[in-house]
Amino acid sequence: MTDLNHPWSVTAFLGADACLLDSVRELRARILFDRGRRPAFRRADGSHTDDQDLDFGAWHFIARQHPDGPPLGYIRLSTPATGDNFQSRSYLGAGRYEDLLATQGVEPGRVFEHSRLVVEHRSRKLGLGQYLNALAIGAAHHLGAHAMIGTSGTKDGQDRFHEQFGFRAMPGTRRYVEQYTEDVVIMFHLAADGGGRHHDLVTRLRDEFPRIAASAPAALTGGSPSGRAAPAALADVSGPDRDRWRPTLLAPRDPEDFAALTALLATGDVREVHDTIDEQLAELIRSREPSCRDAAEIEDRKREQLAGLANWEYGTWAWYPWSRRLVHILPRDEFRLVRTDRNRGKVDRPEQRRLLGKRIGIIGLSVGNSAALTFALEGIGGAYALADFDDFSLSNLNRLRAGVHELGVNKAVLSARQMFEIDPYLDIEIHRGGLTEDNIEAFFTGGIDLLIEECDTPWVKVAAREYARDLRIPVVMDCNDRGMLDVERFDLEPDRPLLHGLLGDIKSVDVAELSHQEKVDLILAMVDARRISPELAASFGELGRTLSSWPQLASGVALGGALCGEAARRILLGLPCASGRFYTDLDRQLSPERSTVT
Repeated sequence: MTDLNHPWSVTAFLGADACLLDSVRELRARILFDRGRRPAFRRADGSHTDDQDLDFGAWHFIARQHPDGPPLGYIRLSTPATGDNFQSRSYLGAGRYEDLLATQGVEPGRVFEHSRLVVEHRSRKLGLGQYLNALAIGAAHHLGAHAMIGTSGTKDGQDRFHEQFGFRAMPGTRRYVEQYTEDVVIMFHLAADGGGRHHDLVTRLRDEFPRIAASAPAALTGGSPSGRAAPAALADVSGPDRDRWRPTLLAPRDPEDFAALTALLATGDVREVHDTIDEQLAELIRSREPSCRDAAEIEDRKREQLAGLANWEYGTWAWYPWSRRLVHILPRDEFRLVRTDRNRGKVDRPEQRRLLGKRIGIIGLSVGNSAALTFALEGIGGAYALADFDDFSLSNLNRLRAGVHELGVNKAVLSARQMFEIDPYLDIEIHRGGLTEDNIEAFFTGGIDLLIEECDTPWVKVAAREYARDLRIPVVMDCNDRGMLDVERFDLEPDRPLLHGLLGDIKSVDVAELSHQEKVDLILAMVDARRISPELAASFGELGRTLSSWPQLASGVALGGALCGEAARRILLGLPCASGRFYTDLDRQLSPERSTVT
C-alpha cells in the first residue's frame, strides 16, 4: 500500500495567466535541459524555453516542500478541450492516434493527457514524481476521464514508472526522438483499471483535487537565502568524538584506580552515571543458584558476595569517553557468567570459556559489523582484530545498527565501541586504515583462530586468504544474498584452493589493480553468478547508472551475522562445519510448500 503521508505543498491553475505560463515554461525547460542532456531546451542566449500551445487550457500543478519554498516539481494535465494539441496525437499523427483510441474502445472526448512531469535534481528519489503523477491521474479521474494517454521517455525507466500506475506501453509506438535524446513510447491507461500499485494515493488525491484547484496559484519564486546567522551555540559546540573507542576500567578497591575514579568525577566530563550493581548482584545469585528465589535469602547471598565492601566499591566502573557514561558492572568473570547465563542449554559454561579464549579477525565492518556484534553478544571470542578503512555514512543506516550521531565515525572504531558496550572486558585491536600491504602481516601475526572476511576490495579478499591458508586459519564469509555462507577450512585443508577454486589459481598480485568492470566480473565469478538472486544479478548492470552500490538489506545483514555466528561457534568448538557454500534462502524457506502446519 502506498504511504499517503507526504511533505509536498501543491498549487494548481488552469492555463490562462500568461505570466504564470512563462514561469512554468522556464521551470520545465530548465529541468528538461538536465545539465546539457537535452540541449534543445536552451536558447543561444542561455535562457530556457519550452513553449507549447498545449499549455493554454491545461491544468498546471506546481509542487514545493513548503508553501513559501521554491518550486521543485511540475506536471501538466491536458483536458479533451485541447485534444487536437495533445503531444501523443502529434507524436503518432492524427490517424494513428484515432485508430489507437478506437482500438481501446474510448472516445476522444473522454481522454486526458498528462505530460511534462519534471522534478528538480535536488528533490529526486524522494517520492515527488510519484506524488505528482498520482495527482494528475487523480485529477483526471475527478474530471471524468475514461482514459489517459501520454508520451514517455525510456532511458531512465520512465515507462516502467508509469506502469506502476496502471499505464501500458502501446506496441509499435516506440521510437527515438532527437529533442529528448532517447526512445519515446506511448503509454495508455483506462480509468476503470484504477491506479495500479498506487491506487490508494491516486484515490486520495482525486478527492483532494477540488481543494488544490481552488487554491490561489503561487508565484514561481522562493528559496532565496534567509540571511539569518547561525545560532552562536552551533559554532561553539565541539564535534563528535571520532577517535576514542576503548573504555577505561577502574576497580575502586585498587588505590590507583580509586584515585583515577575520583579525579574523573571531579573533571565534570561524566555526563551520566549508571549504577545497577544491586540488580546485577541479584542476577548473579540467581544464575549460580536458580532455585534461590526468596528475597531475604537473595539479600543474604548478596552480602556474602560483597564480603564487607560497599556496593560502590565492588566490581568495576567502566568509563566510556565517547559517550561520557560511567557504568558500574560486576567483576569480569561474574559479569560474563551472568551475561551469558541464558546461553546455557545450548552453549554450556565450559564451552563458553573455550570460546572466550579465542581471537577472531574481522575484515570489513559493514556486513561484518553484524557478525562482530553477534559474536560479542553470544560470547564467541574474547579478543578481536577489526579492520576497515571506511567511515560510517548515512547510506549505511539501512543495515548497520548505529545512530545518526555516529555518522562519520570509522566503522572499525564504531564496531569496537559497540562491542565494548556489550562487554567492556573484551580485548580488541583495530586497523582503521583497513588492510594494506604494509599492515596485513601484523594483522595476522597477532594470532587469529578464525577470520571473518566481509570486505569489498578484491586484493584484500585474496591476500587475506593467502595469509589464512599459510597460517591454517579457517575463513568464513557471508555474501548477503540468498543467505549464502562460505566456509573455507584451511585449518583442516591447508592445500585447499582459495575460494574453492572458483577463480582458478588466483594470487593477490593478480588483482591488485583492476578496472571497475574487472572488479564486477571478478566478484560475479567469486559469488558464482549462476546462483545469485535475480535481484542481485539485475543490479550489476545498474551499478553507476541507477544504483550507487550493491543492494543490501538489514534483514540480510542480520541473517549473515547469525550464519557467521553459527559457523564460528561450530568451528571453534570442534563441531561439524565443513568447507563449502551453504544457502539459507528465505525465498525458498518461506514458500507455502515448506510450511509444517496448515
